[in-house]
Amino acid sequence: MKALPVTDIKKELNHLPKDKLITLCLRLARFKKENKELLTFLLFEAHDIPGYIASVKQEVDEQIATINFNSVYFVKKSLRKTLRIISKYIRYSGAAVVEIELLLYFCKQVTKMDETVKYETVIQKIYAAQKKKITAAIASLHEDLQYDYLKSLDELNDDF
Repeated sequence: MKALPVTDIKKELNHLPKDKLITLCLRLARFKKENKELLTFLLFEAHDIPGYIASVKQEVDEQIATINFNSVYFVKKSLRKTLRIISKYIRYSGAAVVEIELLLYFCKQVTKMDETVKYETVIQKIYAAQKKKITAAIASLHEDLQYDYLKSLDELNDDF
């Protein structure tokens, strides 16, 4: 079966009654965990972005607390897993501010890591890639916000 374009789906959804639309959304939520998480965000957390950011930061803290520092390989795998989780939450919100806040927080957490691990080439490349993403996201914001976030980004440069 071939999936139709979003515009065709949107047109069809406009013609459906409310109860049928609710049934379709609930059925969609049953199939994938990500669909259910996205619906949860849209229904319950989209109106409170600062609270959403705080809850994601808490989850990042939990992920970083479980990192096995015995090997750089395990550190790298754990950091990439944490970045996958952050990217998923960024996709849910779709806001550049959320992306910047979460990636800045991730980079701050990386700078707090043990010195022996922090200066490994793999970790530095992960860190540099996130800073590049932050810079790109900052460019899409209003000038006043750009100044504030660039200042935070410069502080990260001093720490690492």
